[in-house]
Parts: sequence; C-alpha cells; structure tokens
Amino acid sequence: MRALVRAIHLIPRVLDAGLLESQGMSLKEYTVLMHLSERPDRSVRMNELADLVWLTVSGLTRVIDRLVGRGLVERVRDETDGRGQRAVLTPAGFTRLEKAYPTHLADVRKHIMDHLAALDLMDLTDALSHIAATETWPPARRKV
Repeated sequence: MRALVRAIHLIPRVLDAGLLESQGMSLKEYTVLMHLSERPDRSVRMNELADLVWLTVSGLTRVIDRLVGRGLVERVRDETDGRGQRAVLTPAGFTRLEKAYPTHLADVRKHIMDHLAALDLMDLTDALSHIAATETWPPARRKV
C-alpha cells in the first residue's frame, strides 16, 4: 500500500517536471488540452472539465486563465443555458498539444510503462478500472 501511495504522488510530479523542463507546460495544462482535444467540438463546460482533470473549479480557472493568455484556449458562454462557460481548444492549442505529446509519451514510457513490463497490463488495467468504478468520490458522509 505504501508503494502504491508513493507512486500515486510521485508520478504526477515526475511527469510535470518533464513537461515543464522540455515544453514549458505543466501537467495540468497538458491534461486540460488533452481532454479538450478528445471532444468532437473540442469544448467542454468548465465544471465538467474540472471533474475530468481532478481540479477544483477555482484551480481550473487559474489553469484556463494561463492557457487563454497564451491563445491555446478560449472561454465562451455556454449556448445551452447562457449561464455557464465552456473552455474551447483553439487551433494553436491543438498544435501546442501535438508538440508536447511526444515528450509526455516518452516520460510515461520511461517513468511508468518500463517498470510494468513484466506485468499483465490488461489485468492491472481491469483491476484499477474496477476500483475506480466501484468507489465513489467524494465518500458518502455518515450521519451522526
């Protein structure tokens, strides 16, 4: 358990350091661009994006502000209800993601996948997916 917890905390730091050093981009920024790129319209509501990237809405706002400042993302009013906002990946943002992808992929291989080579990755993926599907977050609060 201790090894798992240590790895869970260490891996994002290592991947973040690699992206910052070689690309001038944080792992949080990369992850936001990645999730936006995977949407058919390359946009998502801000509150949904916060859940996808495991950030608070205020934390996501800071990341989006940096990306907007660099022309990689635009913030637009959600047309469905007019109250919410959507983050939209710009063409420059997609190009920037494509440039950072090889660095991130190499770091994932070096710092994670190479250490798992002897394991059955399908079994590991199934086990982790099962844990993620059955556990709820935030945990239900017990009534006192």
